[in-house]
Amino acid sequence: MTAAGVRPSASLGRPSHHVLFALVVSALAMLPALVLPPSIAPLAPIGVGLLPLAALFAFSNPFVLCLGFVIFSFFRVHEAFPALGPLRIPQMLAAPTLLVLCWHVLVKRSIELYWSRSLTIFTIFFGLVTLGLPFAANRPESIGYWMATYWKIAIMTLAIAWLTRRPRDFAAASHAFVVAGVLIASVALYNKAHAIGLVEGTRVTISRDTGSVLGDPNDLSLVLLFPLSFAVSLFTCRTSWLSALFGLAASGAIVAAIIATQSRGGLLGLLTVFGVFGLRMIKSKALLLGIVGVAVPVLFAAAGISGRSSGGAAEAGAIDESAMGRIYAWGAAWNMATTRPLNGVGLNGFVSNYFAFSPHWDGHNHAVHSTWFNVLSETGFPGIITFFAMIVTVEISAYLSLRELEKPGAPIPARAMGNAVLAGVAGFCVSGTFLTQGFTWPIYVQLALGTAVSNFAWRENSPSQAAKSTGLTSHS
Repeated sequence: MTAAGVRPSASLGRPSHHVLFALVVSALAMLPALVLPPSIAPLAPIGVGLLPLAALFAFSNPFVLCLGFVIFSFFRVHEAFPALGPLRIPQMLAAPTLLVLCWHVLVKRSIELYWSRSLTIFTIFFGLVTLGLPFAANRPESIGYWMATYWKIAIMTLAIAWLTRRPRDFAAASHAFVVAGVLIASVALYNKAHAIGLVEGTRVTISRDTGSVLGDPNDLSLVLLFPLSFAVSLFTCRTSWLSALFGLAASGAIVAAIIATQSRGGLLGLLTVFGVFGLRMIKSKALLLGIVGVAVPVLFAAAGISGRSSGGAAEAGAIDESAMGRIYAWGAAWNMATTRPLNGVGLNGFVSNYFAFSPHWDGHNHAVHSTWFNVLSETGFPGIITFFAMIVTVEISAYLSLRELEKPGAPIPARAMGNAVLAGVAGFCVSGTFLTQGFTWPIYVQLALGTAVSNFAWRENSPSQAAKSTGLTSHS
């Protein structure tokens, strides 16, 4: 006993045990450095040290983790900024996102699951795509795309719908999408100013030399079109003066970048997004038509469409070569659907089957350049009918939700999200006629957000009815 009457604590162990433990921890900290690229290998110990904090943050903020995965997977930020490439951020976020979602749903039971008509139709469409894999004309191609991308889109669609629950989630998603859009737009405008990666000498791209999705001007315009509706919504709904100012500045940057792609589908989608907001804000339809009548030629002139090498004024004939190529591709898509009406040629199978079904062969396989013909050719008539029903359902639910969210007292972030989804889906429908978007992120993210907004509006205005309509529920 000591003078204070307290017995000294037991020894924590032999010093050799402490040394051994320190060596093991150090080895584990250095292990990632052996498999990471040399440029970031020195950061591995720091990453291991921050891992516990990152895990705590992820488990307490599942929505942020899911949002980060969607942003990097869809906007390809790591491809626009090559320095981020070695970090493999999408791969690092994929497994933790699913793990955290399963933890909150199955173990902690802190996330309330619900079901809706739009999710039902989406599930049917996903089922049709999946069941068509064994019967695809090019099975390795279809299964490869499903394994690499499409199943992640499906899982994240449900995750976004279930995790986006509160007004602050709507606000976070809207601002995050706009920030990502501004980052991509900034790189596009920089490349345009410095003539980096231009197609046909005038059309801007990003990371074309590395084979990025952003390396096609049409795909780049599609990526930029998605955050545009959120930026305009931030400005028009004015959740705060700072958000309104940010939305206005972001809208200008994104519009300028879309113009730089010289994508006609992108420009039509852009006009549609602004047109939807105009319909909701401008009471005089004559004034709105007048604005559109002036905006269309000005916008196409600013984009320099007539100066394009393909599809420009220099091409002779009533139908330019670019438009004629689309017509040939659409004809090939129709032939695929009529030859294989139940399941088409299979997911991601259009390009590899173009030769066998095209009425015009110029020595090269071509993309379909149409969402509708893309879905028709790769899933058959059941697929295109279900896909169309899914889009109509999302648009109707977004419109009905806005009717509730425009009432006094409704949270402004939720209203802003509803407006963004309504305009974004409309822009998707128009631009989708000329851009291939059927199996990429935009429509599925909009479906998930539209479903979340609809569920929120229903719960806010009729809690008892919302509880009855919940198909799957679990309470914390």
